[in-house]
Amino acid sequence: MKDGPAEEATPLDTEKLFAARLHAARARPYLATALFALHAVESRRTPTMAVDRYWRCYVSPFFVARTPVEELAGVWVHEVSHLLRDHHGRSDRVAWERGLTGPGERLRMNIAADFEINDDVFGDELPRPGGAVLPGMLGLPEGELMEDYLRRFRLGPHTRDLVWLDCGSGADGLERDWELGPGGAHGLSEQELDAVRFRVAEGIIAAPGDVPKGWRRWAEEAFHPPQPWRELLGSAIRSAVCGPGVGEDYTYGRPSRRSAALAGVILPTLRRRPPRVSVVIDTSGSVSDAELGSALLEVAAIVRTTGGRRDLVSVLSCDAAARVVRPLCEAEGLSLVGGGGTDLREGFAKALRARHRPDAMVILTDGQTPWPGRRPQCRVVVGLFARERSRRSWDENDPDYKPDNPPDWARVVTIG
Repeated sequence: MKDGPAEEATPLDTEKLFAARLHAARARPYLATALFALHAVESRRTPTMAVDRYWRCYVSPFFVARTPVEELAGVWVHEVSHLLRDHHGRSDRVAWERGLTGPGERLRMNIAADFEINDDVFGDELPRPGGAVLPGMLGLPEGELMEDYLRRFRLGPHTRDLVWLDCGSGADGLERDWELGPGGAHGLSEQELDAVRFRVAEGIIAAPGDVPKGWRRWAEEAFHPPQPWRELLGSAIRSAVCGPGVGEDYTYGRPSRRSAALAGVILPTLRRRPPRVSVVIDTSGSVSDAELGSALLEVAAIVRTTGGRRDLVSVLSCDAAARVVRPLCEAEGLSLVGGGGTDLREGFAKALRARHRPDAMVILTDGQTPWPGRRPQCRVVVGLFARERSRRSWDENDPDYKPDNPPDWARVVTIG
């Protein structure tokens, strides 16, 4: 739909536009760095304001002319929220994971992204402008993420009044032909984007009492991004069982071909066998029932990592004393026995004395234990149950006890 003559003739009121940005920065001081990092670009093809993934803000002159400064400030905050929360990157990932294609699905992502941010953008000096979409319009609860909202609604008669919505590729990842693209002027580099996000997160952490819950959650994840710990643990185990020398041994069952060159001498041949894995589970009193349940789930995942061979995985529970090593193929159900103090050195010794020496060991523990002084002759992966590091470490016999960190020769992954 083309603009009318009045809209085409309307110049961009930059003074009003930047006054609105200053008002937004005063109302939301923790977002000031991000607001002033946006570069404004006049555009007569966007209905209101829109952003691309390079932190350019496209502005309709007619929209600026007819919108009060206070409402315009709320739109500034709305648009920069899309970028800070990485809605363009998240939309791309969701589209790839769920097979969502076409502009209709991208519109749905834009609506879901607006639902995520609009519940805490407005209010406190930022009045909600007309046309702002909220989850309640579709009977949805507030406080959820874009990915959650996407599962809860589809485009249809109830969303026909939202087809005008266009916050740009910064909201849904789909580049528009009116955007300047990666080669255009005034785009931010990845290093500059990281610096902006860090400064905003730093400001939120410094004054959490004045910040909505959604932004506090974002800032915590910006400083401590969630790790795909199960993938990391699986990768560590695969690396341990597939490393050079693992599962290799010499055998005379099939003499080496080099024996033919040495009269009267039989040389063994190097044979590759499936690697064996020993799992030691910390069952001391400092480990919770929930963590023990998580450990049992990890045992199942470890079996899948090693190719599903249950006969190659053995499990033992250990507190201050190591219990019986049981191959999974012989266990109807794993029973974890313990509840006392912690000394995983006993678990290491027990596993290494087993009939079939392991090629790799996986230790699932809270870390409140002494560790062996020497590196065992096998690869070691330590899965540490996630804990609040600010909480004082304790021991039932010594309140001043502080556990050692896992040794350098172990690969450590935080789980949970």
